[in-house]
Amino acid sequence: MPSLQQIFGELKQHLAERIIGQHALVERLLITLLADGHLLVEGAPGLAKTTAIKALAEHLTGDFHRIQFTPDLLPSDVTGSEIFRPETGQFEFQRGPVFHNLVLADEINRAPAKVQSALLEAMGERQVSVGMRTFPLPEPFMVMATQNPIEQEGTYPLPEAQLDRFLMHVTIGYPEPAAERKILHLVRQQARTSGAPAPTPVTADQVSEARIAVSDVFMADAVEDYVLALVLATRDPQALDDDLGRWLSFGVSPRATIALDRCSRALAWLDGRDYVTPDDVRAVAPDVMRHRLILTFEAEAAGITPDQAVQRLLERVPVSA
Repeated sequence: MPSLQQIFGELKQHLAERIIGQHALVERLLITLLADGHLLVEGAPGLAKTTAIKALAEHLTGDFHRIQFTPDLLPSDVTGSEIFRPETGQFEFQRGPVFHNLVLADEINRAPAKVQSALLEAMGERQVSVGMRTFPLPEPFMVMATQNPIEQEGTYPLPEAQLDRFLMHVTIGYPEPAAERKILHLVRQQARTSGAPAPTPVTADQVSEARIAVSDVFMADAVEDYVLALVLATRDPQALDDDLGRWLSFGVSPRATIALDRCSRALAWLDGRDYVTPDDVRAVAPDVMRHRLILTFEAEAAGITPDQAVQRLLERVPVSA
């Protein structure tokens, strides 16, 4: 009987064989699942963002639904709405596409803020409220949203409250030349055959057990102090570094503290360890913080990016002894 770590290790390997050249995306998808969060992925078209979440859904026993966000989308198109039934003379709630285990919010920045906010309660509270009634969402529940950084016409930036509910914000780029060649070979192979046999789907109970195991991964006091030091430094950057003081307008929220803790534990567990190292925290820090930091106008005018701010933060905050 394989252990939970072996099961998720096989799942990670199988996804990596399907999503070639996007190791970070595959790893972050599994970390998000294990940490019980939601993922925002930003990258140019054709980089396997949709394919990745669909491949993960194929290897879980839960169901999957894709929502294509457009400017004319309504909040009820996401959460559902009440429909009048003439045969009973009553209104009945028709559940929307958000009532699935894995939800792909494709090109989420193409919908206005009213529609984006329809996901706020679902992502934060794992429920949908309509009128006087509240409907719980299935477990596990995970949203992966994508946005295209190239096209700006007809797009609506996500509000800070929405961004803060994403556990991580992952940016992906083009694959290496060797990986691009493998993609060609994979597509040719898939045209001739159905592909390699898929592993046994991971059940909802196994996901719950894995999440408990992740939460039990040991984090030393020194590593916990390092997590807190990183977070607190974003709120008083002037005390740490003059450049950070000019760059940062607002620091990260307590959700970032929780995310750093959960993601670093999940990364350690996926690597087969039962303890967290400072390197685990440093590895997930950019994805946890880049969408939560708010830059000053001066920094934006100078072309400073959140990634540069996070990198400076990691360089300046020492690891506790």
